[in-house]
Amino acid sequence: MAEGLFDMPLTKRLFDVADAAGIDLRTALSGDDAGLRPTEVAQPALFLVEVVLNSMLPHGIELLGVAGHSVGEYAALVAAGVIDAETGMKLVVERGRAMAAMREGTMAAILGLDPSAVDAICQSINTGPDKIVVVANFNAPGQTVISGTATGVAAAGELARERGARRFVPLNVSGAFHSPLMAGAAREFTRIIESVPLRNAAIPVVSNVDAQAVRCAVDIRHRLCRQLVAPVRWSGCVAQLAGLGVDALVEVGPGTVLSGLAKRIAPGLDTINVATPQAALELVREWGGRAR
Repeated sequence: MAEGLFDMPLTKRLFDVADAAGIDLRTALSGDDAGLRPTEVAQPALFLVEVVLNSMLPHGIELLGVAGHSVGEYAALVAAGVIDAETGMKLVVERGRAMAAMREGTMAAILGLDPSAVDAICQSINTGPDKIVVVANFNAPGQTVISGTATGVAAAGELARERGARRFVPLNVSGAFHSPLMAGAAREFTRIIESVPLRNAAIPVVSNVDAQAVRCAVDIRHRLCRQLVAPVRWSGCVAQLAGLGVDALVEVGPGTVLSGLAKRIAPGLDTINVATPQAALELVREWGGRAR
């Protein structure tokens, strides 16, 4: 997923930052999926690719807002000038490690039910410490991810099928991200976040935790401290971006998952994928001279 990026000066600087923190991203990004799967590696790897590709986008486009899904929010913060790329890498490495240390629980996707129905199912199951389950990602109409203890997630999946879910898909994850089971990681990471200077955003950053467009550094910091235990309200984030008056949504990073979700959330908007340096160059040629 980092093909064509290894010789970029920014890539080399971010490799050095990760190396200093004990994460060998050069090897991870040159290897197979197994080497990238641990969240303490996957998060900084995704951040690096997103930030470097973003640096290659044309400068003539007026950016009206940015958002990122979970760890992608840190790449969005770089794009908005809240932090520089090196600071972002340091934060993401610590975030990944804090989350990787919380190994209890699991996650699953529920397809074909309204998100409010999934939320109601979770609330009905969430009755004790062994049956913790919450909505972790409000991804799009008909696609919701739940997170919690193995017992809680399994019970919610069974009830979801009874209530008409099309599919229940267990996810290959190391913990119950964006759930109360991340409270220990959130406490540790909050200490780190509070020690890092943040700047006011040059453009609105749409926050995962409440889908609000924020620019004040104090407001951004408060939301980052909540992010690990709060659901990712991605449907709301995309709707908020659409409400800012954008002409198109540009997904920067490997894959096309977010573009697919956006087409379901805001079908009237164009979506553009920048997953490679070549795609970034094509965008420069097509959009570089436009005002927005």
